[in-house]
Amino acid sequence: MVEAQTWATRRMSNPRIVDGTTVSTITDDQVLDIPATPPGDVRNNAYSTVGSYFSPNILTSVIIASWYLSNIGVLLLNKYLLSFYGFRYPIFLTMLHMISCACYSHVAIKFLEIVPLQHILSRKQFMKIFALSAIFCFSVVCGNTSLRYLPVSFNQAIGATTPFFTAIFAFLITCKKESAGVYCALLPVVFGIVLASNSEPLFHLFGFLVCVGSTAGRALKSVVQGILLTSEAEKLHSMNLLLYMAPMAALILLPFTLYIEGNVAAITIEKARGDPFIVFLLAGNATVAYLVNLTNFFGDQAHKCPDSSSVGQC
Repeated sequence: MVEAQTWATRRMSNPRIVDGTTVSTITDDQVLDIPATPPGDVRNNAYSTVGSYFSPNILTSVIIASWYLSNIGVLLLNKYLLSFYGFRYPIFLTMLHMISCACYSHVAIKFLEIVPLQHILSRKQFMKIFALSAIFCFSVVCGNTSLRYLPVSFNQAIGATTPFFTAIFAFLITCKKESAGVYCALLPVVFGIVLASNSEPLFHLFGFLVCVGSTAGRALKSVVQGILLTSEAEKLHSMNLLLYMAPMAALILLPFTLYIEGNVAAITIEKARGDPFIVFLLAGNATVAYLVNLTNFFGDQAHKCPDSSSVGQC
């Protein structure tokens, strides 16, 4: 490897024109050291903060583990609040989750700068995100409502049929066909839920129906999310998508909360005066709900681009 030249040497190495003849000022021992261009994968990974330290397999494992832990945590907290503690306001609880997601996403992006802030570029993109928020609200409200009537274990068992509904919606909406092996693998799951429903001692028909609606809503969200933001210019990072979806979802839920659950804010404040522990329950529940939603979005994007070195950047 030759020694790099100084700036002064490089300046004097340029050719000069003397009496119409080009004269080179580079001597035999002066060689320009031009650095090699790095390979494409190195240049791409230079923009990945997380992916430069961890392999995609490790990131996927962390996302899956976080999704399981946060889902178990929020389910147990929701069940405790709605069934045992007596806080029977699932729509208001869901709205608190959305407000929490909006606040945490705002802090993570605008203050901590975990990912760059992306803006909504058009009214069309805004309407797409709004439609996704409406489906998201339906899924979460149904899921929280079902916990008032069904055990957590049975709720999770029904949730295991999400891949089945995803395959059905993908076929109906995008005409995407999975292999015969995939459909055959999903049928035993559905058949198992049918058997579990017949033998469940705490089976409740309305709770079962809204839980199935929640599961179908989650599957529909995954399919619609892949359709709505397919344009390269409209793709959003998972955290940015959650930043815009959460306040929209909270606004969608607000009129339903006021109409169905009445003056629930005053009731909550009154409960907090008698038992301050509910404040910690609601705050912890909302925090874990943010982790659930965040890992859901990361999981969706990791599924769409499994070879990406940075989750959420596909």
